[in-house]
Amino acid sequence: MGLPDASDSRLADLTRWVFDDLGFAGSRIEPASVDASFRRYFRVTRGDDTYIVMDAPPEKENLGPFLSVARILLGIGLNVPMVLAKDPNRGFLLLSDLGQRQYLDALRLDGAPDRLYADALGALSTMQTADSGMARTLPRYSHALLMREMELTPEWFLRGHLGLQVSAAERGMLDRLFETLAQSALAQPATFVHRDYHSRNLLVTAANNPGILDFQDAVWGPVTYDLVSLLKDCYVEWPASRVRTWALQYREQLLAKGFPLDATEPKFIRWFDLVGLQRHIKVLGIFARLYYRDGKSQYLKDLPRVLRYVRDAAVNYAEAAEFADFIAKRIEPEFLNAQERALA
Repeated sequence: MGLPDASDSRLADLTRWVFDDLGFAGSRIEPASVDASFRRYFRVTRGDDTYIVMDAPPEKENLGPFLSVARILLGIGLNVPMVLAKDPNRGFLLLSDLGQRQYLDALRLDGAPDRLYADALGALSTMQTADSGMARTLPRYSHALLMREMELTPEWFLRGHLGLQVSAAERGMLDRLFETLAQSALAQPATFVHRDYHSRNLLVTAANNPGILDFQDAVWGPVTYDLVSLLKDCYVEWPASRVRTWALQYREQLLAKGFPLDATEPKFIRWFDLVGLQRHIKVLGIFARLYYRDGKSQYLKDLPRVLRYVRDAAVNYAEAAEFADFIAKRIEPEFLNAQERALA
């Protein structure tokens, strides 16, 4: 990954901040990663030490949520980047470097998934059960937000990617489904929700595994949301029986830690599946928007996996039966052609 071109004025400002204001003259700055937002990350190497610099343009990104959520997670002993220096007016942060080994890559090794997921589920249970009064001040995962997320799919996936014209009857079906999924999510016990707790935002670390990234959008919401983000990951897929086993093991962890979880195993799995359906409907729209609006084509290759999650959840629940029929008759016949057009 090469450095941005010479016309990148923010990189020039960031370099001056690192060299002049922080006193890191002579260090090496190279891209570390980009994500689905307007944030970018650079790795700064000075001798044997490395650091991460976040570039968050103030007109596009607010550093406040990142800083406040980092304090919450550090306060309960989780492994998140430490803020070493900041310039909020310019949108720069200097962070500790948790490494480069994503869960997504490490999970492919024999014997790794159970060990890595045990650590990730342990960290999640701490996140959701540690008594942090600050977490209760997070924005609520409200009805309006849940509905707004799902509305991305009619606009960007159905119309934008597939070119579908949705009839009034089909629109009514989607409205009923979206309301059902929002109400199901709101009926769950509420707790800390990272909102993107998956294999690309978890790093394998030697101590206090995993390193946790990209938590700035955290909210107070449904207890199974992060669990489904992790186990029905948009970037890696596991057999349904294995996912169910991990999910129920997590239920036992919550109960053992005294979380007020009034849910039998079938009820817990129902919550898990339906909040997963809400999430993956949202992701269909987000991944399409990332391509058509933002020019980020790399997410298109993950759309088939996300659509499988949506279909598999829809066919298992009566309240989503009409939507399952819509997927079979309207979405799937157009999907491969839409993918080929976009990826050509």
